Order: sequence, then C-alpha cells, then structure tokens
Amino acid sequence: MPPIVLTLLSKPGCHLCDDARTVVAEVVAAAGDKVRAPITVDEVSILDDPDLLEKYSEEIPVLLINGRVHNIWRIEPARLRAALLEEDPC
Repeated sequence: MPPIVLTLLSKPGCHLCDDARTVVAEVVAAAGDKVRAPITVDEVSILDDPDLLEKYSEEIPVLLINGRVHNIWRIEPARLRAALLEEDPC
C-alpha cells in the first residue's frame, strides 16, 4: 500500500508553523500502527519555491495530505487523526 504523504508548507520564523510541526509529529506518533499505510512527513519552505510563495504566502502553515490541502493556519489534531485513519485520507 502506498504511503500517506504529509507535506507541511512553512517558512522560517513562523510561530504557527512551529505549532503545526508539533501537532503533526504528535498525531503521527500517536497514530502508530492504527494507520492503514506508512506515513511520511516532509516539510517544504515556501521561500524555496516561487510558485508556493505566491500561492500560500498569506496562508502558512499549510498541511497537504497526498498533495491535497488538508488545513491552513492551524492544524486540528482530531481532524488530522481522523483523516489518517480513513481508508482514503484525501
């Protein structure tokens, strides 16, 4: 089964990004083997990609699940947990 890919779009010095990073790590750790597929977590700075910077400069952090927007600004732990436990989290 293909992995579930979580991508956190962030930028340095963003306190909301720090909070989001913590929530994602805690939810992934707590989900453990309850999740149907392995989870990979990537973080991408919008400053490294002009297209991402233009698209998300006012919305970070953004959490993508398998390339699709899941949350912006604040990551809700219960919502992320529920998405990870679904058969198709997108």
